[in-house]
Amino acid sequence: MAYEREKEVAVQAAIAASKLCQHVRQDIPPAMEKQDKSPVTVADYGSQALVCKALGEAFPSDSVVGEEDASALRQPDAAESLTKVLSYVIELEPTATAGAVLDWIDRGNGQIAPRFWTLDPIDGTKGFLRQDQYAVALALIDDGEVKVGVLACPALSFDGSGSGLLFVAVRGEGTQMMSLGGGEARSIRVGSTEESEKYRFVESVESSHGNPEQQSAVAKAAGIVTPSLRMDSQAKYGAVASGEAALYLRLPSPKTPNYRENIWDHAAGAIVVEEAGGRVSDMHGKPLDFSRNVKLEDNRGVVVSNGAIHDKVLEALAQIDR
Repeated sequence: MAYEREKEVAVQAAIAASKLCQHVRQDIPPAMEKQDKSPVTVADYGSQALVCKALGEAFPSDSVVGEEDASALRQPDAAESLTKVLSYVIELEPTATAGAVLDWIDRGNGQIAPRFWTLDPIDGTKGFLRQDQYAVALALIDDGEVKVGVLACPALSFDGSGSGLLFVAVRGEGTQMMSLGGGEARSIRVGSTEESEKYRFVESVESSHGNPEQQSAVAKAAGIVTPSLRMDSQAKYGAVASGEAALYLRLPSPKTPNYRENIWDHAAGAIVVEEAGGRVSDMHGKPLDFSRNVKLEDNRGVVVSNGAIHDKVLEALAQIDR
């Protein structure tokens, strides 16, 4: 099967990163600040270090475009933070050193290339900090198309088990879901049209991440009458792929109408939904282009659906956007 080695390495790396994140969550340290003032914890750094180490060993020629870099940890006054990051990494990589961890993190400073990986070591950091949803999101883009996507969602559970879920997709081979606690993988599909009375849509917890009023209006136009389910991170893609939701909308906020999404916030989730039978586009129906920039420069907003209601959603958006 195509990309079998890539899938195997990505899955194991995401599982290891998830374990580190869960260890950190048992005793969450104070959040540090990046230059853009968003919260970042030692888990972000440790997660990126583990994933980039695994990718570097298995695919040394592949570029990795990740969200984090180690510049803040390299500062003289960050010694305590670096020591804490190292302590968590060592639990899973006993031979790790401070210098190695810094280099592993910075391996995620790669460039867009004909073949590259994109990584969000913790997608939904605010959710992580408040003991809510987050994801380790890893995707391979090859020849302009997402070919492999892995979403590890340690806090997500649809059956109350609380063990977390892992979503894995390979282009042309479907999407599988399995428990992060172990067990068999099973193929999943988006919700069917016969289940329309159960339709619901998911959106971000942070209202500034979208346009809640417009999103609600579009969902109603598509036949969804139940209140939205608010979730952090690309766990929302997992909800659509598994049939737990029919629609995920992330429309531009009126406060930042020209904002463009980061590729690592959507690449893994997009293939997970598409290979489960759903559709992903921007609000004008254009496919998301992950191949040209770290930002989705040519796409405005994101629409994720079970496929059956996608055209109706786009029609509603066209009416509202006039």
